[in-house]
Amino acid sequence: MRFLITPLLLSAVLFAQAPLKPPSADDAARIAEFYRLAPEIEDKIWPGWSKVPAPLVLITSDAEYLTRFPEPPKEFQKVGDDVYARPRQFQTDLQATFPAFGFPPVIVIGEPANTSSKTSTPWLIVVMHEHFHQMQWAQPDYLKAINDLGLSKGDTTGMWMLNYPFPYDVPEIAEAFNHLRDTLLAALYEVDQQKFAPLAKAYLKERKMFFAQFLPGDRKYLSFQLWQEGVARYTQIKAAEAAADYQPSPLFAALPDYTPFSTYALTARSRTLDELKHIDITQAKREVFYSFGAAEALLLDRINPDWKTQYWQHLLTTEPLFPK
Repeated sequence: MRFLITPLLLSAVLFAQAPLKPPSADDAARIAEFYRLAPEIEDKIWPGWSKVPAPLVLITSDAEYLTRFPEPPKEFQKVGDDVYARPRQFQTDLQATFPAFGFPPVIVIGEPANTSSKTSTPWLIVVMHEHFHQMQWAQPDYLKAINDLGLSKGDTTGMWMLNYPFPYDVPEIAEAFNHLRDTLLAALYEVDQQKFAPLAKAYLKERKMFFAQFLPGDRKYLSFQLWQEGVARYTQIKAAEAAADYQPSPLFAALPDYTPFSTYALTARSRTLDELKHIDITQAKREVFYSFGAAEALLLDRINPDWKTQYWQHLLTTEPLFPK
């Protein structure tokens, strides 16, 4: 078998060293459009957002394309102007932001068809969601605040953020959440300011009661997820709405799965609120924090207009943002 094994190993080495192709024209158009859209809207949503580095890895079926990273790792080959490639390692449906190659953290995301976005316009808005995570990571005390939560139990991979044993399945918690959720939505759906005020007050009272039932660790985890993922989903909504008048490049507009930004913006908010309305915390588990946290941020827009400034003063918790 030795004479067979040697050519096979040689073939594998040659394959690994074979030049990689640049991203497809469609993928290149999507990447370029993110860097074209972001400067148009980011500072309108979060002052100073444009100062945050935005490196990105696009995952395709057989390769990963890295751009805007200061020192690309050695396993990446240059395949274009500030575009580097390596054979695929991540899952093709991934949508995440983390320091995959050290700092700054990178957006790591699959092609639209392989992710929950499915098409290019919502995919681009999800990239803005991930870019907001880069702003969270960029806060000077972010890593210290994460460590100070004391929730990792020795896990240095960060997977505890996904797998923390929050009591989603406890019947009393699920019932209390459903009531809190309904109270929140009732306030958000009310457009008359005089009728809104007592509904918002009722929600704040219910919120205090809901949070009071948790053990300290569970409460910190809940607050952390609402701060991190909930506000990122809120930012995704605001990005879609801010892009309503955005004129895409001809290349992006020519993509076969393109949807006008004005059309997508009309339903961005209602999709998240409808998701929250029908969500089952026992089934959705951690996913519940996205729509619930986004809805709370939309409420904060109405009851505490200065909350975005305060948001950065209270890392990993939204509790101080709500009126007492």
